[in-house]
Amino acid sequence: MNRAPSARTAAPAAVPPASRAMDRVGTPLGLAAALAAAALLLLGLGLAAGSQGWSFAWGEEADLIAAIRAPRSLGALLAGALLGLAGAIAQGLFRNPLADPYLLGSAAGAGLGVVLVLAAGGLLGASLGLAATGLLLRLGLVGAAFGGALVGMALTLVLARGAGRPMVLLLAGVVVGVLLTALSDLVILLSPEALRGKQVFLLGSTSFFGWPSVAVLAAALVLVLPPAVKLSRALDALVLGEASAASLGLPLPRLRLALVALMALATGTAVAQAGLVAFVGLVAPHLVRRLVVTRHGVLLALSALAGGVLLLAADIAARSVIAPQELPVGVLTAVFGGGYLLLLLRQRLAR
Repeated sequence: MNRAPSARTAAPAAVPPASRAMDRVGTPLGLAAALAAAALLLLGLGLAAGSQGWSFAWGEEADLIAAIRAPRSLGALLAGALLGLAGAIAQGLFRNPLADPYLLGSAAGAGLGVVLVLAAGGLLGASLGLAATGLLLRLGLVGAAFGGALVGMALTLVLARGAGRPMVLLLAGVVVGVLLTALSDLVILLSPEALRGKQVFLLGSTSFFGWPSVAVLAAALVLVLPPAVKLSRALDALVLGEASAASLGLPLPRLRLALVALMALATGTAVAQAGLVAFVGLVAPHLVRRLVVTRHGVLLALSALAGGVLLLAADIAARSVIAPQELPVGVLTAVFGGGYLLLLLRQRLAR
């Protein structure tokens, strides 16, 4: 039997409910090695997956691989890692396995930012010309999605008066999401040409990744993962409940606010580059917790790796299923993620 945690020792991570038939297998190190091997294998497949099918003649296609396939594969891996990390933070903060990175208004804010830029591009197209409008859209969509996601979370924090009360914060996120979505719909009514661009954004896409996107995603992951792991002691403490966590002497309101800020940065960066990719941030921590039991520090890192593997696998499938055409990667993640959750629900109901 584990000893009760004291003020000098971090609280153990939550042990999610599961039947004895679904015992965890392996160790965190073994799971990390398996996920790393899967990531390397998928990166190799990503270099071979093209619009005309599979090709392993990498020497003959070096320019194509360097310009398109390599940054796209790396970008998918990094974007998925950010979403998996943000999902693990959200589920730890709210102590809810159904929490995802889009809960606090980031998705609605990013969608509104994209719609505003698309509407502005439509209004300015006649006066600036197609070339200038295209440049505006290319430069503005990423920044608008990132800024909108951060604004959505900032409004949620303002409405909730900080991150000290998780339930109030969650309800504030729902309210902000509804409000920003309504504003987005109003802009579309005034500028219908923005609807098609918003649909592409909502479905998610990895087809626009280039080396600048890879650099931005990698920088965000480096900025978010180490401090998130360092602050994960707050998530470990929250497993015991609010009162017990406070008795450990941790400044929970400040730690929560810092974790929300890190979640906002990770989510905003991933959404700005890949759009609203569904279920990766929700499913990745689930998969990790079903395989190993560990503290939140390790859980965050493993969830990031699992999220990267999931999105990279979906990206390769999106390129290959109906080649030379592509499926929106968000459609595949929604199908597989929803199917996984339905399987979990069926297993729970069968017990």
